[in-house]
Amino acid sequence: MSNVSLVTMFFLSGLPHPPALDTTLFGIFLLIYIFTVLGNLLILLVIRVDSHLHTPMYYFLTNLSFIDMWFSTVTVPKLLMTLVTPGGKAISFYSCVAQLYSFHFLGSTECFLYTVMSYDRYLAISYPLRYRSLMSWRACALLAAGTWLSGSLHSAVQTTLIFRLPYCGTNQIQHYFCDGPPILKLACADTSAIEMVIFVNIGVVASGCFLLIVLSYVSIVCSILKIRTSEGRHRAFQTCASHCIVVLCFFVPCVFIYLRPGSRDAVDGIVTVFYTVLTPLLNPVVYTLRNKEVKKALLNIKGKIAESQRD
Repeated sequence: MSNVSLVTMFFLSGLPHPPALDTTLFGIFLLIYIFTVLGNLLILLVIRVDSHLHTPMYYFLTNLSFIDMWFSTVTVPKLLMTLVTPGGKAISFYSCVAQLYSFHFLGSTECFLYTVMSYDRYLAISYPLRYRSLMSWRACALLAAGTWLSGSLHSAVQTTLIFRLPYCGTNQIQHYFCDGPPILKLACADTSAIEMVIFVNIGVVASGCFLLIVLSYVSIVCSILKIRTSEGRHRAFQTCASHCIVVLCFFVPCVFIYLRPGSRDAVDGIVTVFYTVLTPLLNPVVYTLRNKEVKKALLNIKGKIAESQRD
């Protein structure tokens, strides 16, 4: 990566809020972060332990839980540091590069993964008899690897474009982590061409993935309506409901931040909190509270633990 920057350190402004709320916000975000990590670790453990959950759908869910756990870890610990100490707002140039790359790598990988998960549900509902052959373990592994590779390349393009620019003026980032739009404002060069490339890059990925998800669900709904029994239709809808919820919670804030003209730092900061802090927590909540198989697996594990303690 070519780097002609004279800036060696950035300073994050953090979330816009009254200083009196520092301790309160620190406690809230710390609890959310702990629950996010523990919740996603619990999903990984349950799926690993319960053989009934060794299916393609839960294989992709383990990838999603792993991503969400680290997606939150990329931003929240630094956010907590900005709330407790003035020195916590400082971030070195190369740490900023790593944070931006990791954030977009995990975020775009999650975007691709949601698309793959919708395709998996399409095959399961539309072609139930051929599902096992169509979604073999080899196919699952290739699809999962494709999401990680695509996310890595997508993030590498953005990171390279952003940090090839010279940064020789102010080093105050109006955000609580290193992200493209607030960093580009600090460049001492014309950024209009790069902003357009990044806008198109994110737009193609986000709109393309969302369009494929919508097409999958249109086909899914058509297949569900052909199911004769109301119980069968209800079960099929319930299988897809959890995925729909997390997809909407991920894409709506993402589109608001990156694919709209203009930018308002305070509003963007608040909306970004939703998909960087709260959305990773929604995954374990939605997939445990709404999923009977996961709840059953949790009860089985709880029963085994209680039984071992009695012995």
